[in-house]
Amino acid sequence: MKKPDIAILGVTGAVGQELLAILEERKFPFASLKLLASGRSAGKEQKFMGKTYKIEEATPDSFEGIDLVFASAGGSISKALAPYAVKAGAVVVDNTSAFRMDPEVPLVIPEINPEDIAKHKGIIANPNCSTIIALVPLWPIHKAVKIKRFVAVTYQAASGAGAKAMEELRIQARDFLAGRPVQKNVLPHQIAFNVFSHNSGIGPDGYNEEETKMIKETKKIFHDSDIRISATCVRVPVLRAHSEALHIETEKPITPDDARVLLAKAPGVKIVDDRERNYFPMPLETTGQDDIHVGRLRVDSSVTNGLAMFVSGDQIRKGAATNAVQIAEVLFKDWRLA
Repeated sequence: MKKPDIAILGVTGAVGQELLAILEERKFPFASLKLLASGRSAGKEQKFMGKTYKIEEATPDSFEGIDLVFASAGGSISKALAPYAVKAGAVVVDNTSAFRMDPEVPLVIPEINPEDIAKHKGIIANPNCSTIIALVPLWPIHKAVKIKRFVAVTYQAASGAGAKAMEELRIQARDFLAGRPVQKNVLPHQIAFNVFSHNSGIGPDGYNEEETKMIKETKKIFHDSDIRISATCVRVPVLRAHSEALHIETEKPITPDDARVLLAKAPGVKIVDDRERNYFPMPLETTGQDDIHVGRLRVDSSVTNGLAMFVSGDQIRKGAATNAVQIAEVLFKDWRLA
């Protein structure tokens, strides 16, 4: 079978660049590659797997002959251009929030609901990064003892706001330590040596957009409208990789040891839980990794059948680019085996 012709929409961003790295690392087969970005980047060169590609401006006519599009250029761009890609015959794996809650669009984490991929009508949505990092380790527990409720508190790296936010953290840290005034251009508050509520809009219920995404996306991915979720999302001065404290209430009892056994066998999870050395998941160690690290497994005695854990995962990899490529691997498994 012919290998797919693929395009990356938003190739110059942090996730677009990571997609290139993941495609090479996982040896994803392709016949041709088209790199798309805004007009500002058109004409620039990108080296990939020993070949130099010229970046093209993304337009409605960019998708002729393309089988697969990885889209990570922002929700408004996806809404504008994804329908043209689908009309041209491509399948779009979209890494923005544009289509996640569309009932016609599968929202997929391959470790959880790969069967939903087959229901696509041209677009498959990649979940929010915080949702992915929480749900990969929660799913094995949910399958075993059914999670009735969980509370998530996130510690989200600058990478979640893109490459420019990561650079702003670097610049602010240098300026602060040198005694120079700190400038804010990307994020609304100083990120260096500071912590603040996630920089997304607050809804009438008091939850910000990031928190609402986690709540709604979990229900859709788990196919469980009854699960109760509360989230508090926070931006922290970490360059890359998000961490989360998860407090879970289950229908049936589960001990930390039982959970550890389940998670040790779960795809995409690595146990990092050494109480003697006080050694648990850290963003420094999940950066550049695909596994979600899980630790601090303990009883949450504030509820019946309570379990608590701390997790960390690379927002740009498993939280975005790797998950998208894993979706494509399932979608085009015949090509991958050819």
